[in-house]
Amino acid sequence: MGYGFKIIAEGDYACFTRPEQKVERVSYDVPTPGALEGMIKCIYWKPAIRYVIDRIVVFNPIRFENIRRNEVKDKVMLTKVKNAMRGGSESPVIYTKECISQRSGMVLKNIRYGIEFHFELTGIKSENEDECEEKHYNILMRRLRNGQCFRQPVLGCREFSVKSIKLADNFPEEYIDSSLAGDKDLGIMLYRMNFKDGGIPVNGKFSDEADPVYYHPHMIDGVIDVARYRRDIIC
Repeated sequence: MGYGFKIIAEGDYACFTRPEQKVERVSYDVPTPGALEGMIKCIYWKPAIRYVIDRIVVFNPIRFENIRRNEVKDKVMLTKVKNAMRGGSESPVIYTKECISQRSGMVLKNIRYGIEFHFELTGIKSENEDECEEKHYNILMRRLRNGQCFRQPVLGCREFSVKSIKLADNFPEEYIDSSLAGDKDLGIMLYRMNFKDGGIPVNGKFSDEADPVYYHPHMIDGVIDVARYRRDIIC
C-alpha cells in the first residue's frame, strides 16, 4: 500500500447514479469508490498514479430528495464535428429549445463522508521527471491543505459540487448518526469503470472504452470497509 490519506467531504446534494436506471437518475444510498476516485482526481492527478479507496464513513443520515430538471436529450455528433473541422458546411450544433426533456432525479441531500484512500504508482513516467511516491504525496498534501483543485470536485453528477474537502487525522465515530447503526447490506453496487487500456495510453491517447465492475459491500455502523469487499469484485 502506498501513502495513505484521510479526508472529509461535504456537500448539499449528491447523485451516484444506479446504472440500471436508463433515463431517470436514482442515486445509490452511498457513494461508489469510482466516483470518489474521480473527485480526488479533480484535486491532483497524473498518469503516474492511481487512487484506491480503502474505507468510506457515512456521517449524516441517508436522505433523498426528488428533483425535476430540464435536460438536453441530444448530443453533438462526432461525425459532424470532424466534418466541420475539415471545412464542411454542416454546423455541429444543437439548439436546446428544440431538444429539452424534463426528467426527475432521486438525489442524496446534506451529505458528509469520511474517505480513506491511498495511491499507487502505475509505472508510467513523464519525460525528465522523477515519478517517486514521496513527490506525489507532498504535492497532494499541499493541495489538500490549501484547498486547491484544477477542476471543481463533484459528488457523482457534475452539477453537484463539493462544498468542502478537509484533511482529517481520524474519523470521530461519535459524529456518525445513530440511524446508521447496525449491518446494512448495500447489495450489488457499481465499484468503478475499468478502462480497457488499463490507464496506459496507446499511441499517446487514453481509451474511452470501459467495462463496469461491481462489488457487494455492507455498511456496518456507518462504515464501509471497501478494501475488504474489493476482494470479491464482480466483472
